[in-house]
Amino acid sequence: MYPVSDRFLRRLAESHTPVTEVLLVTTDGRVIPLDHTGGSVPVDRGQAIRRTCTVTGCETSIIPISPADELSTYGARLRISRGVDYGDGTQELVPLGVFRLDENSGDPSMGPVTLTGKALEVIVQDDKFTAPYTASGMAIAAITALIRRSIPDADVVSTIPDIAIGARTWDVEGDPWAAVQELAAAAGGECFTNGDGTFMISALPDLLSATPAWEVAAGEGGVYVRGTRGMSSAGVYNGVLARGDNAAAGTAPVQYLAVDTDPGSPTYWSGPYGHRPTFYSSAALTTVAACKNAAEVRLRAAKAPNAFGDFSTLPNPALEPGDVLRVIHPYGLRELHQAASFTVPLDTGGDFPISTISAKEDG
Repeated sequence: MYPVSDRFLRRLAESHTPVTEVLLVTTDGRVIPLDHTGGSVPVDRGQAIRRTCTVTGCETSIIPISPADELSTYGARLRISRGVDYGDGTQELVPLGVFRLDENSGDPSMGPVTLTGKALEVIVQDDKFTAPYTASGMAIAAITALIRRSIPDADVVSTIPDIAIGARTWDVEGDPWAAVQELAAAAGGECFTNGDGTFMISALPDLLSATPAWEVAAGEGGVYVRGTRGMSSAGVYNGVLARGDNAAAGTAPVQYLAVDTDPGSPTYWSGPYGHRPTFYSSAALTTVAACKNAAEVRLRAAKAPNAFGDFSTLPNPALEPGDVLRVIHPYGLRELHQAASFTVPLDTGGDFPISTISAKEDG
């Protein structure tokens, strides 16, 4: 979860005035606050580009008409925040993302104007390889080089141990963002931008060992609105075999099988669920240790949906995919959930539905 004050989290459950901010950063460096009437920021861990945005009701003056307007708008960015006005002259804002402005449309005389954008990963994704590209050495440095190839001033932060990778070459027309994700997986993590626009390389938190970031409780003083839960085996695996075969580097093939070893888990490898492995391979994996990292991070996600929940709360803009939530249902059931996707509104109304990738009973 994005760092916020205890006062902020308490106020979410109380009567308060939400406040939103949309800044247009033009290509010539101007920062223009945009009046707006609505919109949203969907955040989805299952998408290659986790964060997108739609902003509605903006001023018609920002529609590019002249060539000069186009030069300052095409390639512009949006910085979007939502937070709380405490009513005492102070506010606390949480960044929801930095987005490349992709579309700017509306009636130039009457409006309204709608803006749409995608988070900064899209800049890396669109910068396809025009010549064969080879990455080698240490994983974090290779990931950083790929990102800064497209965004030279990008902030890249890693919270996982670095590992050596084998030489990996991508062909012309290859997707650099897919290459980033492949190298991150080889190191045992995943890469994405957070609300600040920083590229993060991190591992999915473990549901049972992570400290819950937020409590979603029913009843007085809680933020729970409604919820559902269920079980599904679709797309659920209890083993991941990661393999590396890099003939170009002259290294021997390596592999590692990670399985669910928890006897108390419904997807226990040696339990009634049986053996349901999935597979991952990359030339960047040249050691058993690298295969182990890749297999274990993928297993964590692969076995997670043994239970799922979808519930609505009062909006919390500080939430991040992967955050562990303690959910207390109206009938007293306590569960740990892990956030997968949600949509932060840019107006003051509506629920805040959260889809989760796993749920475990919380004793």
